[in-house]
Amino acid sequence: MEILAEAARYCGISFLVIGCFFEIVGAIGVLRLPNFFTRAHAVTVASVGGAVLPLIGVALISLSYTELGLGRIYLACLCIVTALLILIVVPTGSHALVRAALRTKMEIAEEQSRGS
Repeated sequence: MEILAEAARYCGISFLVIGCFFEIVGAIGVLRLPNFFTRAHAVTVASVGGAVLPLIGVALISLSYTELGLGRIYLACLCIVTALLILIVVPTGSHALVRAALRTKMEIAEEQSRGS
């Protein structure tokens, strides 16, 4: 049982690190990508990867600590439900924003007014 707890703990920590990577890549994408549509994609990837993976990581880490008692199961379930809600809501919202921008015939320019 100790081996499974350690494996869950290490998997949880790796999910946290991967989530941090997604957040950093998404932030760089928002700053560097040229137009609204590609920036919306970067924000969506950062939101899904940077929020869902750490939530799953926290769920795994909480399940590995037996000192928390039944609170660990509650915390894990709460993290999983939140991750599922994010997986449903974020792509839907991003799709709605991009579709509205496309319907208003927003221009796809290489460089939108960034001051340069």
